Amino acid sequence: MNGTDAWGFATRGAADTTPGNGAADPPAAHIDTYEPRRTARAALTRILEPGDETAGRWLRQLGPEALWSALCGDTDPPQGATPDKIAGLTLRAARADPAADLAAVAALGGRFIIPGDQEWPGQLDDLGDARPIGLWVRGPANLRFWALRSVAVVGARACTEYGAHLAATLGAGLAERGWAVVSGAAYGVDGAAHRGALAADGATLAVLASGVDYAYPRGHTELLGRIGEQGLLAAELPPGAHPTRSRFIQRNRVIAALTRGTVVVEAELRSGSLVTARRAAALGRFTMGMPGPVTSGLSAGVHQLLRGEAVLVTDADEVIELVGSIGDLGPHRHGPTLARDLLDPTAARVLEALPARGGADAAHLARESGTPRDIARSKLVELQSLGFVQRCGGRWELARRAETAEGSRRGGT
Repeated sequence: MNGTDAWGFATRGAADTTPGNGAADPPAAHIDTYEPRRTARAALTRILEPGDETAGRWLRQLGPEALWSALCGDTDPPQGATPDKIAGLTLRAARADPAADLAAVAALGGRFIIPGDQEWPGQLDDLGDARPIGLWVRGPANLRFWALRSVAVVGARACTEYGAHLAATLGAGLAERGWAVVSGAAYGVDGAAHRGALAADGATLAVLASGVDYAYPRGHTELLGRIGEQGLLAAELPPGAHPTRSRFIQRNRVIAALTRGTVVVEAELRSGSLVTARRAAALGRFTMGMPGPVTSGLSAGVHQLLRGEAVLVTDADEVIELVGSIGDLGPHRHGPTLARDLLDPTAARVLEALPARGGADAAHLARESGTPRDIARSKLVELQSLGFVQRCGGRWELARRAETAEGSRRGGT
């Protein structure tokens, strides 16, 4: 059946859904027939920078094979292309070897997926001309299925122990409830979120700003290896490509578009995590933040988001309540119920009228509580049976057991 599902994912036989694309990518059922198109897109990931909207417009207008041919100098350059830009891209095109890149990712047990494939997450099409040309993927799971129930967890690289604990706990909580945890495999919050999901034997996806065979940061080589085996690694760049500052920034748009919502755990006022969150909001995704100490600069960016752009969340249940389906409600939270909370209003007024020290007779308590004398007496007997008060001759006072259990009765009021 052709078409898209409820969240814009391409179903079997669905074509390239880029707005205005006259040269649609092939149906997934006919990938072998259209391998030249896959090869061309693989070559373009080596030539074009991620998120280049000008190049994305060329790709939409010409299709991947014609654009590759134009950048190789075999045909006229795309309309509106400056000579300097074409010259730079032609130099890259001269050393592009898509067959070698496809063989390299296959040797890693990976694959290169493109729009039109059954595994392509259709929500990436929301990026318009900034949509990825394709994604190089390592890992056993289906990217499209995981993205159906995915949440991005991002935050500071130099996070505090508090931030790392929150991220790991959130990652584990989401994974235990069947949600995929998406992040960027960086130090700090990213790594903690991935580890939390892995520790819960859950799903986690790392979106990289390099090739899927390039471990960055180096200190996360082992973590990336575990994600590649148990989860998924995805990248716009071909094997061997290294990260740059601009590629990190562009990687954030993929994280934002791929998931149902983004949670920020610790971020300074100037932070790439805030870029991800705001991009998610612009795409119509849920944006959330976990608060921290107001004295911490690492929480200042999150607090700024929470002032108007994001929803405050404190755990996985609250995140799922926001991004999940109807019925995914978080538990109702309330403080502990004390025995005196169960008293009827009249009994509670009589109990409140008792002095903290010493005692009082029934007439005084009736007057202080605004209760008729006979009713006040009956409530005092009721309170005595419940262990709240005791009788000393003609006077009533608080029972010692009640005082011990409840501490200061009036709480300073």
